[in-house]
Amino acid sequence: MSRKLLKSGMIVSAMTLISRVLGLVRDVVIANLMGAGSSADVFFFANKIPNFLRRLFAEGAFAQAFVPVLTEYQEKNTDAEIKELIGKVAGTLGVLVTIVTIFGVVASPVITALFGAGWFMSWINGEPDGEKFELAALMLKITFPYLWFITFTALAGSILNTRGRFAVSAFTPVFLNVAIISAALLLSPKLEQPEIGLAWGVFLGGLIQFLFQIPFLIKEKAIVKPSWGWSHPGINKIRTLMIPALFGVSVSQINLLFDTFIASFLMTGSISWLYYSDRLLEFPLGLFGIAIATVILPALSKRHVNAEPQAFSNTMDWGVKAIIMLGLPAMCGLIMLAKPMLMVLFMRGAFTYEDVEMASYSLMAYGSGLLSFMLIKILAPGYYSRQDTKTPVRYGIIAMITNMFFNLIFAIPFGYVGLAIATSMSALLNACLLYRGLHKANVYRLGVPTLMFAFKALLATLTMAGVIYYFQLPISAWIDLSLLERGVELLKLIAIAAVCYFISLVCFGIRPWKMKAGA
Repeated sequence: MSRKLLKSGMIVSAMTLISRVLGLVRDVVIANLMGAGSSADVFFFANKIPNFLRRLFAEGAFAQAFVPVLTEYQEKNTDAEIKELIGKVAGTLGVLVTIVTIFGVVASPVITALFGAGWFMSWINGEPDGEKFELAALMLKITFPYLWFITFTALAGSILNTRGRFAVSAFTPVFLNVAIISAALLLSPKLEQPEIGLAWGVFLGGLIQFLFQIPFLIKEKAIVKPSWGWSHPGINKIRTLMIPALFGVSVSQINLLFDTFIASFLMTGSISWLYYSDRLLEFPLGLFGIAIATVILPALSKRHVNAEPQAFSNTMDWGVKAIIMLGLPAMCGLIMLAKPMLMVLFMRGAFTYEDVEMASYSLMAYGSGLLSFMLIKILAPGYYSRQDTKTPVRYGIIAMITNMFFNLIFAIPFGYVGLAIATSMSALLNACLLYRGLHKANVYRLGVPTLMFAFKALLATLTMAGVIYYFQLPISAWIDLSLLERGVELLKLIAIAAVCYFISLVCFGIRPWKMKAGA
């Protein structure tokens, strides 16, 4: 099982790497087109709302409830019963998400007023920022149908993941990035308001992702006629698991929307600076955290169904070790190389050095919480795979309330950076609560070997940090370099850091290539 997990994790990471690289290219194109001004703020706002709901209806709460139930059906039920479950899920979820999508398109001004209250107040008072409200309401009508497409994309991806076809769903986001990049290069320059072209890119990206997975479902013989099934036993179980999971998944998303709400009252550029720094955070989070969590959820679900507690704990331990080994150096790199990375990726066109400096502060604040974000992705499946969605919800609500409290404390003296600090601190609290719950339930406990592993990985990370500090150029030298020279210098630093970290791991007794034995 460990070899299969490692192989699946590498496949998902490889596919995710392609997607994340294209995601960075997408953000580079957007930064060059709009920088961090008001147009960028509005586009990121209009893109954030359907993405919030995507986490609820699609790969977030839905996947966490659907995958364990589908895994159980595949272990214990006939093919006919499995197909019936898929058809009932598709029909029931389809009706609900269609209603939500139609409401979102029609009521886009209301939604904009709710989450962009600062812009709405400016519109009421006839201030210049009122134009942001009108534009955001219009763009939301275009981006909101993305929710419908991505929901069925997530349904297809969940089915394929339970059957070991991880690469398809991991590669699918590539098409969203390609669509937005194409819109930015081909459509936006022809429009008076370029951000409208990006909104259409989101719409087309959702449609293409949905269509891409259909042939793979046909190959797996998983295409069935959708039908309403609210009272179906499988739907009842999914609904029972999903309702509390909705609250659990929505915690981080509500925090992000609350951040957006506060940022709409802050200086122009705040939403964009937070977005660009969050995008760099999402790169290692998706490449390592989400990839590992994706492959262990079906494995944990199977171990739970087959009543194998020791194998369950071993799989959890493998995930935690992998996250520690990969997350610590990634966190260190984000903090120490924040400005160089932002300069290489975004500093051109409308994106100035001032934007680099402002975004670097929030990136360092977000980066300090990277390991916590990753651990949440690994620890939460320890509950969902056992069909316990209530406990992580309770912890998530505590973290959400704490985050709002931190927001109010840190946003006043530190502005948008305070919002990033609050997010990282609440993520740490959430991860601690999740582990404590697993520990108390005797589901998973950190043993001495894992703690020693973490300590050695920390020493290797500190060694790497010293090497980065020694070789890194002063920021004034980075400014004087050309774009190509900056890119070469950054790649050289990352390569030196990676080699140093790997050698340090070996010197401290960690053999990464032997980690598969731990699962």
